Amino acid sequence: MEHRHLGSSNLNVSAICLGTMTFGQQNSEAEAHAQLDYAVAQGINFIDTAEMYPVPPRADTVTRTETIVGNWLKNQPRDKIILGTKVAGPRRNMEWIRGGPKSMDRANIRAAIEGSLKRLQTDYIDLYQLHWPERNVPMFGQYQFDPAQEFENGRQKDWLSIREQLEALTELVSEGKVRYVGVSNEQPWGVMEFLRIAKEYGLPRIASIQNCYNLINRGFEFGLAEIAYRENVGLLAYSPLAFGHLSAKYQSDPQAQGRVTQFKGFAQRYEKPNVQPAVAAYAELARKHGMTPAQMALSFVYRRWFVTSTLVGATSLPQLEENIAAWEKPLPEEVMKEIEGLHLRYMNPAP
Repeated sequence: MEHRHLGSSNLNVSAICLGTMTFGQQNSEAEAHAQLDYAVAQGINFIDTAEMYPVPPRADTVTRTETIVGNWLKNQPRDKIILGTKVAGPRRNMEWIRGGPKSMDRANIRAAIEGSLKRLQTDYIDLYQLHWPERNVPMFGQYQFDPAQEFENGRQKDWLSIREQLEALTELVSEGKVRYVGVSNEQPWGVMEFLRIAKEYGLPRIASIQNCYNLINRGFEFGLAEIAYRENVGLLAYSPLAFGHLSAKYQSDPQAQGRVTQFKGFAQRYEKPNVQPAVAAYAELARKHGMTPAQMALSFVYRRWFVTSTLVGATSLPQLEENIAAWEKPLPEEVMKEIEGLHLRYMNPAP
């Protein structure tokens, strides 16, 4: 397994990161620990979780994933594992998370990290990420910025400044509770503001951005890829299989077991008109070249020049084995050219 430096940090992370958002809902604790053990045995040293997990978030399961990961982590050599987690922000109507955070302010960030540290049974987090922006931005299937969302009852809404968010994170870094910080589901303006303000005021510099990236969602390439290159910010690519769509299992059986059928209406990102034609075209291309659709989709993301690590998740050990094995199948130039042809025909149908 290849390991890479994450942005400007000193973290040397595996090219594949084990995502854990199924732990505690689709996977039992025993199944989760088996996945963690297998991932580490394959050379994976990077584990990603969040206080909000498992997903979809619910009052009766929230924070369960971190507890499961913590029960495993306490029996591991801590300095060999790079652990990332995330603080949930406002605007998602989840009152069961710290009473429904109204902002990404000092009090909320501190309450979140203290809870995560306790559940994860560790005294520090290697990479602490803001799960989504506090301010008004399109995310989770939205794809247009709407200035009208800046106002409520005729008055402009208050958003906590990026400087104040970084100042709150600075305290955690100074106390040794967090080594590095990152953002998630961010946009180009936000990434540049985090970098500018960190430099101007001597605050922690973001090491990473965790955004969706896959064959049917390549929006990162339009503005963020250049920023990642010029500013040395690592992309942690999530949903490389597009909620299982790019495995093509729903093509042959629309009711196949998976997140799409188990949680109806949850992933609006993948309910857009050109998703299924694009998935079918990529699946046909993969089979033409003797690969499974999942192998091709994963291999594509694994070796994109701007991807530092790819988050893979699974609901079974065989599924995880296939996902990790795809690392050994780099795509020939001919396949990459054909992928680009399909991309021009079906450009980002699932933003």
